[in-house]
Amino acid sequence: MSGTPNGALGHGRAPSLEEIEEMAVAAYGDLPEEFRTLCGDIRFIVADFPDEEIIDAMGLDSEFDILGLFEGRPVGDMGVPITGEMTNRILLYRRPIIDYWAEHEETLEAIVRHVLIHEVGHHFGLSDDDMEELERESE
Repeated sequence: MSGTPNGALGHGRAPSLEEIEEMAVAAYGDLPEEFRTLCGDIRFIVADFPDEEIIDAMGLDSEFDILGLFEGRPVGDMGVPITGEMTNRILLYRRPIIDYWAEHEETLEAIVRHVLIHEVGHHFGLSDDDMEELERESE
């Protein structure tokens, strides 16, 4: 992201997987500290597209129909750890995010932040209104 003011990417080139991950990590760092503490261990994974298993399981018409996905157990279901359970993770899908970005006026950073907050919200079982409030607080 070097050579761009304030890390903002123009619509001249597609960002790499690493650049999307950097934006997600920065957006996560902007969330309130107490919220991040409650999140515990969450891995951020950026892939170009969801795999076929996710497309089939969610009944998607296209690999472009999803921008991100939370995988794991929501905070309310945590209780006692399950043996062999994987760390919760948030997947961000680069190509659908770029496609969305190309069709809207929002910055790429704002889109990544929105998707990240929405997926973290699923971790907490938040409503859309709660997620919108959290998004306003992180700006």
